[in-house]
Amino acid sequence: MTDSKHVETELNQGVLTVTLNRPDRLNAWTETMQGQLETAILNAGRDPKIGCIILTGAGRGFCAGADMDGLQKISPEANAPHRSSRPVIADPFPDAPGPGVESLFSGRFGYMFSCPKPIICAINGPIAGIGLVLSLYADLRFAACKAKFTTAFSQRGLIAEHGISWLLPRLVGEAHALDLLFTARKFLGPEAERIGLVNKALPLNELLPHVEQVARHMATQVSPRSIAVMKRQVRAAYFQSFSEALDTADQEMNASFRTQDFKEGVASFVERRPPVFTGR
Repeated sequence: MTDSKHVETELNQGVLTVTLNRPDRLNAWTETMQGQLETAILNAGRDPKIGCIILTGAGRGFCAGADMDGLQKISPEANAPHRSSRPVIADPFPDAPGPGVESLFSGRFGYMFSCPKPIICAINGPIAGIGLVLSLYADLRFAACKAKFTTAFSQRGLIAEHGISWLLPRLVGEAHALDLLFTARKFLGPEAERIGLVNKALPLNELLPHVEQVARHMATQVSPRSIAVMKRQVRAAYFQSFSEALDTADQEMNASFRTQDFKEGVASFVERRPPVFTGR
């Protein structure tokens, strides 16, 4: 484990587990946590030893939203406008294969969509506000059955922040998204699974073992290059016509034929053995 105050990391068999680490505050969000999480994801995305990233929370919660101490310090007379976006910067993963998406997602968590490694959220407990938004930037989400979800914003006199107005309807549909945003009602893991917010809801004692099994499979049994390209294809397709998506697929397919991972994928199938992918 690192000695970071708000985020901890642990690497095991090619899987990096990133843990939000303020259990006494249900991992309430701070700017320190923001910076440390971004650093952890950026480093993991560039590390060839890491095949998959798990994001979870310490203690009994995932993330209860923004730290209230910080919210209370916001002055209504402040002159500086709030910015959830940041200037578009150079691709943080310039060596990653696949179409570039860094210019498409400039928000607080846009780097997670650019990251070539798959990111899985293991939602172990209460998740609200910016914590819920954070989970939407992961590629897969699994939740404990008793984990409580809420958007929270409308009950704080706030609005649909950090890109959730764009992300949530694409996952659960407009009717469900508006229900959750307008009412800020609390709901549990099984409903989150039913509406498509999470891939699966499981008993708490089964959550991390299941997520770790999925993560190890992706870290060892599939081509990391294929995942990186497909992840960027899907995110780029949000802004493409069908014809443009087909053109991107053709370009990426032709490029994949020239890779070692393609040769290994075919050879391992023919030879009936586990693949040994290198990402090249």
